[in-house]
Amino acid sequence: MTLQKDKVIKWVRLTPPQVLAIGFFLTIMIGSALLMLPISTTKPLSWIDALFTAASATTVTGLAVVDTGTQFTVFGQTVIMGLIQVGGLGFMTFAVLIVMILGKKIGLKERMLVQEALNQPTIGGVIRLVKVLFLFSISIELMAALILSIRLIPQYGWAAGLFASLFHAISAFNNAGFSLWPDNLMSYVGDPTVNLVITFLFITGGIGFTVLYDILKNRRFKTFSLHTKLMLTGTLILNAIAMLVIFILEYSNPGTLGHLHLADKLWASYFQAVTPRTAGFNSLDFGSMREGTIVFILLLMFIGAGSASTASGIKLTTFIVILTSVIAYLRGKKETVIFRRSIKYPIIIKALAVSVTSLFIVFLGIFALTITEKAPFIQVVFETFSAFGTVGLTMGLTPELTTAGKCIIIIIMFIGRIGPLTFVFSFAKTEKSNIRYPDGEVFTG
Repeated sequence: MTLQKDKVIKWVRLTPPQVLAIGFFLTIMIGSALLMLPISTTKPLSWIDALFTAASATTVTGLAVVDTGTQFTVFGQTVIMGLIQVGGLGFMTFAVLIVMILGKKIGLKERMLVQEALNQPTIGGVIRLVKVLFLFSISIELMAALILSIRLIPQYGWAAGLFASLFHAISAFNNAGFSLWPDNLMSYVGDPTVNLVITFLFITGGIGFTVLYDILKNRRFKTFSLHTKLMLTGTLILNAIAMLVIFILEYSNPGTLGHLHLADKLWASYFQAVTPRTAGFNSLDFGSMREGTIVFILLLMFIGAGSASTASGIKLTTFIVILTSVIAYLRGKKETVIFRRSIKYPIIIKALAVSVTSLFIVFLGIFALTITEKAPFIQVVFETFSAFGTVGLTMGLTPELTTAGKCIIIIIMFIGRIGPLTFVFSFAKTEKSNIRYPDGEVFTG
């Protein structure tokens, strides 16, 4: 009997990746059940649309098959807002906070789960990171909501203005891209307040909690960790390049920048340059953009933002490591060096594994959607990249998805949020081996 009991206990023992995957899955299920309640909707909602909305909110994607502002009541919108908050900061963050409030001790297993959830190299200091992360996030969201309310209350009134400000502040910081307005933020294309506040929120949320903690702790660039330096410089350079490319390519396009004044062109170019890094908001119609711009945006969506952040994609640091490693190889160098620091070989291999696995998942998604959907190929590709990067941008395909197409996108959003390696590790059984085999020659290139 004891032996059988031990086997059962061993069978139900879950690894951190499995716990994270199951946790996100259960959160989505609970969210979809709440959205199906009559109190949540203004008109009947199908189960697949409720599931899609809950998955999109929990994975902080922002793709919507129904209009959030008219389909859902204030209660339903509050449920979506809660799912965004839990999905963005991570359900493990809230679980740890609840345990701390109840006065319970945080064990080693819980610390390992937080380490996995926040993608930290060690378990040391993870609980303190959770505390700082939560307090900082809530403070930033409330301050941003207050600033937005100054702009929105005169337009919508006290109650609606305050709620819209809080909803968009939470959605922006968590890189969700959900909006209460059918045209997203297109009505505010040249509004400095909305543009600055919203972009500040999703850039801050997207650079990563580890980076934010490092900035708050050290406050000087020279004392920052290598990861923080890469994220800050990489974000600045990539955003500047993206803004310039979009401004040039869309300058004369009548469907996007062509009809705007110069100041509004600059605001719109800036906003569209930073939003593909998984933010999901838009102040221009992506369906009217030129194909060259769309291809460039696909790259931005695939790269994503920071590790241990509210964003997804392969992550900016992963892209930088691969790019610098290729450059080092082409220049005949034996080591990859960034900011006078050598990048360890396991990190390069992990970056390569993340990128290849991600490309494989995106390819499978595109392949499946071309079978289930009768839509232009570029829309299918854009939708797949957007779902995997949990970006939330669309060229108009989302509301037209078939039931099978919605299920495919849900799966892609789920994998994109928990991470491709975490998803694979939740199924795979990893074993360390000390066996060393002889070298073999393989011709490549």
